[in-house]
Amino acid sequence: MASDKLAIFEGKKIRRHWDEDKEKWYFSVVDIVAVLSESSIPKRYWSDLKKKLKTEGSEVYEKIVHLKLKAPDGKLRESDCADTETIFRIIQSIPSPNAEPFKLWLARVGYFERKLS
Repeated sequence: MASDKLAIFEGKKIRRHWDEDKEKWYFSVVDIVAVLSESSIPKRYWSDLKKKLKTEGSEVYEKIVHLKLKAPDGKLRESDCADTETIFRIIQSIPSPNAEPFKLWLARVGYFERKLS
């Protein structure tokens, strides 16, 4: 059984999904890109970054998984997601003043916070 739960970083929602079998969180990449890039179109930013990573032969691109997460309209939509380790690698590709505080936050919610029933 798996569960979804929102996490909040500086007032911004980050969708995440707990995988019982792997015992780890998967985070919405677009939500994280929105926080770090402060782009008005985070999906476009992620699309461009994903192409760049693929062209560079980055392992990050291959570790992205597609999970159904609840969209703002309440419907489940397939989203690019990544585990904590992969998210740390993505953060390195986005120049942002929020990078360091976000890494600290991610370490706390990604490693230490347990799945809540």
